[in-house]
Amino acid sequence: MKEIVTRAFFGLIYVVLLIGSLFNEHALTILFFIFGIISIAEFKKLIEFRAFLPYIIFILIYFGFGYWHMLSPKLQGFNEATQILLTLSIFVNLFLIKDLFSRKGIPLFKFKRFLLTTFYLSSAFVFFMLIARFDNKYHPGILLGSFILVWVNDTFAFLVGKNFGRQKLFEKISPKKTVEGFIGGLFFSCIASYFIATFTHTLNFSQWLIMAIIISVFGTLGDLVESKFKRQVNAKDSGVIMPGHGGLLDRLDSIIFASPFIYLFLRILDYVS
Repeated sequence: MKEIVTRAFFGLIYVVLLIGSLFNEHALTILFFIFGIISIAEFKKLIEFRAFLPYIIFILIYFGFGYWHMLSPKLQGFNEATQILLTLSIFVNLFLIKDLFSRKGIPLFKFKRFLLTTFYLSSAFVFFMLIARFDNKYHPGILLGSFILVWVNDTFAFLVGKNFGRQKLFEKISPKKTVEGFIGGLFFSCIASYFIATFTHTLNFSQWLIMAIIISVFGTLGDLVESKFKRQVNAKDSGVIMPGHGGLLDRLDSIIFASPFIYLFLRILDYVS
């Protein structure tokens, strides 16, 4: 009972901090900066990477993209820079998906560690802010909706999997995940997309429905990727900063992995509209 109360308490703090910061762009920028630093520290420990450079790279790209408009009011070069960052991030994530299907561990030579800390992790926090400022104005409804879909997917994947799960999804990586749980999380995320479309007045229902599918699929893959990293070093959690939950990376792994695909979908919507 004590563990459930502890988990609920720190989970509530996390949600309140996140939702509360959405009302102010600068507060959200600061919060994600702190989250990014903590996540990098946890991830560096998982991949046994002692270099300090990932922190410098994160600071440069995070504030570089976040305050590009101050250096260049007309946003010259911004579109090209985001496209390069998006392309590299998606390629790194696709290689991580490939590594999921390998019987061996994820290769962690020095250059790949730099690629992962930059284009798997640091860039994700840039995409969080780009999603919130998708049309060059601060409208955090899409970002909030994305987080809600992650929470709905994770919650119902756990509940359905626990009560009805029979067929393992990736048993060697995450024994508790089941195909039934994945389908349950996807189903309820699709239902939630209707209410998000209705109450956020951002995207229409069809667009949010596609977002639900993207987040459920790539969020689940992101969870599995982090589980494989943890399994390689025999770690139960990425950290201890959130009692009852583990590390911050354990709470953000799904949305971190899904973020470039969310942003890609938004860019496609903008292009065809």
